[in-house]
Amino acid sequence: MTKAIRFTETGGPEVLRLTEVELPAPAAGEIRLRQSAIAVNFIDTYHRSGLYPVKLPSGLGLEAVGIVEAIGAGVTEFAVGDRAGYCTGPIGAYAEAHNLPAARAVKIPDAISDDIAASILMKGMTSEYLLRRTYPVKPGETILFHAAAGGVGQVACQWAKALGATVIGTVGSDAKVGLAKSFGCDHVIVSSRENIADRVMDITGGKGVPVSYDGVGKDTFEASIASLATRGVLVSFGNASGAVPPFSPAILSPKSLYLTRPGLFGYTGTTAELRDSAEALFDVILTGKVKIAAPAVYALADAAKAHEDLQARKTTGSIILKP
Repeated sequence: MTKAIRFTETGGPEVLRLTEVELPAPAAGEIRLRQSAIAVNFIDTYHRSGLYPVKLPSGLGLEAVGIVEAIGAGVTEFAVGDRAGYCTGPIGAYAEAHNLPAARAVKIPDAISDDIAASILMKGMTSEYLLRRTYPVKPGETILFHAAAGGVGQVACQWAKALGATVIGTVGSDAKVGLAKSFGCDHVIVSSRENIADRVMDITGGKGVPVSYDGVGKDTFEASIASLATRGVLVSFGNASGAVPPFSPAILSPKSLYLTRPGLFGYTGTTAELRDSAEALFDVILTGKVKIAAPAVYALADAAKAHEDLQARKTTGSIILKP
């Protein structure tokens, strides 16, 4: 038996329960991780709430790091005792141990701790595909990145700065301005008291930005549209404030804008893509271009509290659970 978080109905954090479950031996092509650090991500709240439907009853979580304690038939790239991590599921990471396809796991460099690795795989690989593949940032460009003090923001803003961009970040309160600047933002907009688009136009001399990376969703969608330059790209990659309401594509027409709704799974669909993305992330961390703050730590049994704090924006950076 292993302890794991399960939920039998969708809803708020209160639906999460710590229980004991049977964990079978790894199937062919699988490994079992004895997990030391488990990431909490916004997508977990979407699964829990029903915004992204899952089959119930269900486990929760897509990302963790630990030690390989068993391998299934045919697995050759991992051995018992290896440190490994994953960030694209299968769902059920909120657990002491978890089985997953070896093809969806990556080895963790010795110089990166379990806590840091668990807190950064999904957020860092999201940053990688956003900045290097969805809209490749070029030196000298000015970009807009929402929620600059959040988990993805802390990585992406530093990485964008390392790529040579001028970074405009948004934050929800004055208390987060210093954090956003420490993550590489040249300009910080406090969305609770400033008009985002007006500030962007002031900063860019009325030109707007070529790209807005928006993981906030409903609350910032219109501001992102208004902040873009002609033929700019809105990269809508998350719904932290709720899903963007239905809209007419005609709103893109006045400035001939582009809109894309990417996801990590679409950019790491093959094992090669997954591991190339992880390697790029590990490289910017190990070379010091991106510095990762220690995550906030909660006990596995306190997963509901972690969700409450995440959604109330009481935390900055990343959150992990410890079994």
